[in-house]
Amino acid sequence: MSKESSSRFSRRLSLTQRYRLLLCFTIAVIIVYHFSRRHPEARRMSRVQGLRDNSSEFTLEGKPFRVLGGSIHYFRVPRAYWEDRLLKLRACGLNTVTTYVPWNLHEPERGVFNFQDQLDLEGYLRLAASLGLWVILRPGPYICAEWDLGGLPSWLLRDKNMKLRTTYPGFTDAVNSYFDQLIKRVAPHQYSKGGPIIAAQVENEYGAYAQDSQYMSFIKEALLSRGVSELLLTSDNREGLKLGGVKGALETINFQRLDPEAIKYLDSIQPKKPKMVMEYWSGWFDLWGELHHVFTADDMVAVVAEILKLDMSVNLYMFHGGTNFGFMSGAFAVGIPAPKPMVTSYDYDAPLSEAGDYTTKYHLLRNLFRQYRTEPLPEVPSLRERRAYQPVVIQQHLSLWDSLHFTDKPLKSEQPVNMENLPVNNNNGQSYGYTLYETVITGGGTLNSKNNIRDRALVFVDKHFVGVLDYKTQELPLLDGKGERTLNLLVENCGRVNYGKTLNEQRKGLVGDIELNKKPLRDFIIHSLDMKPGFVNRLHSTGHWRSMRQKPSFPGFFQSRLYVDGVPRDTFIKLPGWTKGVVFINGKNLGRFWSIGPQQTLYVPAPWLHKGNNQVIVFEEQETDGKILFASSPDYGMTVDVQ
Repeated sequence: MSKESSSRFSRRLSLTQRYRLLLCFTIAVIIVYHFSRRHPEARRMSRVQGLRDNSSEFTLEGKPFRVLGGSIHYFRVPRAYWEDRLLKLRACGLNTVTTYVPWNLHEPERGVFNFQDQLDLEGYLRLAASLGLWVILRPGPYICAEWDLGGLPSWLLRDKNMKLRTTYPGFTDAVNSYFDQLIKRVAPHQYSKGGPIIAAQVENEYGAYAQDSQYMSFIKEALLSRGVSELLLTSDNREGLKLGGVKGALETINFQRLDPEAIKYLDSIQPKKPKMVMEYWSGWFDLWGELHHVFTADDMVAVVAEILKLDMSVNLYMFHGGTNFGFMSGAFAVGIPAPKPMVTSYDYDAPLSEAGDYTTKYHLLRNLFRQYRTEPLPEVPSLRERRAYQPVVIQQHLSLWDSLHFTDKPLKSEQPVNMENLPVNNNNGQSYGYTLYETVITGGGTLNSKNNIRDRALVFVDKHFVGVLDYKTQELPLLDGKGERTLNLLVENCGRVNYGKTLNEQRKGLVGDIELNKKPLRDFIIHSLDMKPGFVNRLHSTGHWRSMRQKPSFPGFFQSRLYVDGVPRDTFIKLPGWTKGVVFINGKNLGRFWSIGPQQTLYVPAPWLHKGNNQVIVFEEQETDGKILFASSPDYGMTVDVQ
């Protein structure tokens, strides 16, 4: 357009039209700017250089970058709350979310993969990207995470020669098959392809295991060969740094109290490299029968402040812990004679509580991180309302013995068979729950477990409870009786060890002979009670339930209805007067409860409830007072400071 034409055109526009054009142009610029911030994939054409460790500080697109991260595991948070938790992470001043990937959930049976619904990892990655968050992915295959068997699937243990976390072919073949499915799903979400993943971790804390000098190289190549092209990291505590690294991956450190010697060592093995605390432990996990661990907010934030003053990057483990729903909590076995199972809650005394509440830690961290961000922090999202529903009375019961009709066909075996080697679940064995072993005895005497019970057995003679066998109690007297009698052992898998060097010893159920008067018992009928949703639904629909007017027998299932008037709200279940068992809401397994504590409540997410009647089924081992209580806040028991 000529200068003269341009002048004529401008004269034709009224002042109002000019303002409108200017307004439209401004709005368009704002929309593009915010879209590009919330949708990093929109800028993929400009992405040249991802996260780099070529100097003493990270760079992203060649500019200095500090990872301010927090761990939120998608598999511990109801999918309906993913966005809420991630928005709260961003509002705290963090720029990165880290997550493990649990192999045992994504491949529950060999060759059967699940990346849908609650396990939609790609959906989680897309959501993080849409909120302007970067992601550090920790794909394992081993993750620890206080998760059953450290995230490894139990069907691996069907191989009697299995050597987990080594280059044993039975393990590497399974890893390759799993990574074929996993990596093709996550690779398109890498930074170089417009996605949020800026780094990936090679295995996890291998220095504490270190059973095979070739293993870490195998895992690294397994990632690279399938298209992982972003920065690679390893992660170890102070003791593990010397053995957990692999060439081509930046080593990072894990701790809770500031460890200057470990930081100094990290600097010596990686001079002129950025330093990062991959797991800064914001709290700690809990074990059944112990106290609830807390780490004071002032102490925690003081260490984070020191980390930042040292120009280090940091990832809070956990930022939001969530819940070990179902039977997925692991067990602890380091420095103690027998494993101790972990509780259902993974609140972890984290900055964001199990139910998504802000804590003192959250607010202090937000004030701290604000100083390291160039842009104003987003507004803090509002909290969700919670409700203490009215108590519900148990209406019906069904004995364990009557529930056996709804299990898979039992196995007849001369000798005991451990849980993982049972011919169930398409010959993948039983992973979780209880297993019932039944045989016939003809007299009394001393029953000796020979320490072959994993982990805890309720013992019955002719369906009458006679005692418990576990790691501490390995002998039980049985009274004499007339003729043949039925002996039952209901064995619970309380959770497989998730950390340490005993992973290959985590088979459950009866792992060897049980003796009566020093003679091995034989000829068993074995029932698998993994309590999957299909089993629970079959229980609910059966007509075999009995009224509470008839005295219940134990163990048993107890059914009631929670009526929700209006929009469902988060709540917590309390079971005073009950002993030990599992709670199901609308078929979903909320997890274990146990009167020995410390945990005294179970988290019930509102998205798992609906308006009107909600089905509640409780499996109880030994006693009940006939009602279920609800609370608006959790009770994690008496506390103890993390040492």
